[in-house]
Amino acid sequence: MKKAEHIRNIAIIAHVDHGKTTMVDGLLKQSNTFRQNQAEMSQDLIMDSGDQEHERGITITAKQTSIYHGEYKINIIDTPGHADFSGEVERTLNMADGVLLVVDAQEGPMPQTKFVLSKALELGLKPVVVVNKIDKPSRRITEVNDEVADLFLELATSDEQLHYATYYAIGREGKAWSEIPANPAEHADLTPIFDAIIKDIPAPNVDDSGSLQLLVTSLQYDSFLGKYAIGRISRGIAKKGQQVSLIKRDGTEISARIEKMFGYRGLSREEIDEAAAGDIVALTGISDAHIGETIADKENPEALPVIEVEAPTLSMYLGPNTSPLKGKEGEFNTSRQIGDRLQKELETNVSLRVADNGIGFTVSGRGELHLSVLIETMRREGFEFEVGRPQVVTIEEDGVTKEPVEELYIEVGQEFVGAVSQELGGRRAEMRGQEQTATGTTRLDYLLPTRALIGLRNVLLTATKGTVIMNSLPHGYQAAGPKLPQSRNGVLIAFEAGTTTPYALQAAEARGELYVGAGTTVYGGMIVGLNRRQEDLEINVCKAKHLTNMRSSSSDGVVQLTPYTDLSLEQCIDFLNDDELLEVTPKNLRLRKRHLDANERKRASKS
Repeated sequence: MKKAEHIRNIAIIAHVDHGKTTMVDGLLKQSNTFRQNQAEMSQDLIMDSGDQEHERGITITAKQTSIYHGEYKINIIDTPGHADFSGEVERTLNMADGVLLVVDAQEGPMPQTKFVLSKALELGLKPVVVVNKIDKPSRRITEVNDEVADLFLELATSDEQLHYATYYAIGREGKAWSEIPANPAEHADLTPIFDAIIKDIPAPNVDDSGSLQLLVTSLQYDSFLGKYAIGRISRGIAKKGQQVSLIKRDGTEISARIEKMFGYRGLSREEIDEAAAGDIVALTGISDAHIGETIADKENPEALPVIEVEAPTLSMYLGPNTSPLKGKEGEFNTSRQIGDRLQKELETNVSLRVADNGIGFTVSGRGELHLSVLIETMRREGFEFEVGRPQVVTIEEDGVTKEPVEELYIEVGQEFVGAVSQELGGRRAEMRGQEQTATGTTRLDYLLPTRALIGLRNVLLTATKGTVIMNSLPHGYQAAGPKLPQSRNGVLIAFEAGTTTPYALQAAEARGELYVGAGTTVYGGMIVGLNRRQEDLEINVCKAKHLTNMRSSSSDGVVQLTPYTDLSLEQCIDFLNDDELLEVTPKNLRLRKRHLDANERKRASKS
């Protein structure tokens, strides 16, 4: 059992793609956590274990691991870098005593750098700065150091936080230095980072002589032992078999017993009999535990402050599939099954909110990516359901309806600035700054309502030929503004149910851009493409060519169709209007009108 003075709890925080997870990889490998012949020694992004994390190239859920350096145990928390998963950052920082702030040597502090650092400084965590990727040809080490210093001046809550150590690293190669190296190609390792964690990050300020207190900050499951309640011991000593009280959010107490206790070593858990204050452990046997609740000594049950997470900004309808093809592709499709799955998600996804609205549910989260990851996860688990267009979550303050506002940072080539400015002008965005970067691109800074961000990413990717880099950050609330003008044309709607034919699709191509190919099963009211005009248009995409006795050299040629546009999940969600739904099944994504019958659509549009 390690005493608190030999424990260090650190969180690694940074903007997306600045090298957090790669840095953790290097620390794991160089701490002799794995044997030389273990598969992990040849892997990258070891901590990103989820399928979607590998596919999207981002960290979605915070994870903890432990390494040993000499006589010290270092608990490391790898956090997401995307603003949509900031709830993960907020809850897991409660387990840390200090942070490694990783900053790209070329890009410098970015929007999410500001967000995660502000959260860390608010909690009084000791920061250590790591300027990473110093081998980039366009590195700006001196300028980046100045930008980091300016950021600390803006965010620090005390003078003490302005005194921080800075280190330099090439995380991908597992190298670090305490000074800017004259030759980054020279042999080096991560010893300076290990020493910085021991020297610059304080030991946990805890009392191991008092009665037990542990705040549950994470939950995990397995089919063998059930639920694991994970958190840092704030006071006292936890022992296997100990009788405890679980203090719920409303103050009620439930008696429980610690059946088994696990510490962390590398990527695996190891069973232990006891652990002291300051250490991070996983406990089983406390099946009623939820994030933010306190596990305390049964004789002296005292609750710790509950974790507060920022409110959601976007919501969407999610309910059972109501299309003519319902039940044909998914294993779980009833309202009860969907509701049970969402309740299970609430236990671990602290930023999510779910409200029952009769047949379906209103699901609220921190952004489009946050919600789309949940939708894709449920889809892969065999669920079949439908979702509506994302809506902003407004609040009432002093009798005024207020909507969320975001800071938007965009980086594009000079030739696309005009196209970006025109699109954002139409969305009532307020420009707050424009500057040239060292790499020749232009960085634009906007303030705009969150609802103006819906669908913006795909529009700008098209307008900039896929080169735009955009990041947004919550910026509070303002009085709700007028409705934004519709920026999308009408849709092509299937006239009847059937299977699409090349002959019919060839005629439909002249009307607009198609989203289905030949041989696709469609139904009346399903969206099959984007019209060239503003209004919706019903078309027959299942019509077959009539056979005749007439033959000519040109009449029976092979139909040449333009390849159809296969929309991704995020593109489908962005595409939706208020009167449209997205049918999600394990096999297909289908856009459709909310009212499948043409007469019902006309009546709904007039009301």
